[in-house]
Amino acid sequence: MLVPKTYTVPLSFSARKFYLEVLRPELVEIDYEAVMSSKERLRSVFASQTEWPRDDMTLLENKNDLIRHQREFENREAFAYSIFTPDRQEYVGCVYINPTKVQKYDTEVFLWVTDEYIEAEEQLLSTMKTWLSDEWPFQAIGFPGRDIPWHDWELLDRDNI
Repeated sequence: MLVPKTYTVPLSFSARKFYLEVLRPELVEIDYEAVMSSKERLRSVFASQTEWPRDDMTLLENKNDLIRHQREFENREAFAYSIFTPDRQEYVGCVYINPTKVQKYDTEVFLWVTDEYIEAEEQLLSTMKTWLSDEWPFQAIGFPGRDIPWHDWELLDRDNI
């Protein structure tokens, strides 16, 4: 369990430029479109190099990922949120609050926006840092590939497994 049972996990979050809600399988089509439209850039979001999303990733594979994220959320193991514009008319990207193997951190957080919203990414990162530090029960939050370069993060990971 990533957070204590006594902590009430937010199901949504509103900020001036973003609206977050739990990432659910019902969002598969808009999520898939967003992921595939920005796939080249997304390959550096979760590691220094990864194949996700593959060029041939299917809608069904994406739905299975969303089912897994929802199950993790329900089990309090990890928390994935879809990001929309404040009026909820446009899908912007996702935020993932995950467990970590790096001992000096409580969690590792990943976020992405579509290529169309790339100019909002720094504002999203700032908003998430504030929300997580003010509202979540974490003392040390890692943002691999953002605040911590991938090379440094990967060394930390190996040192502490």
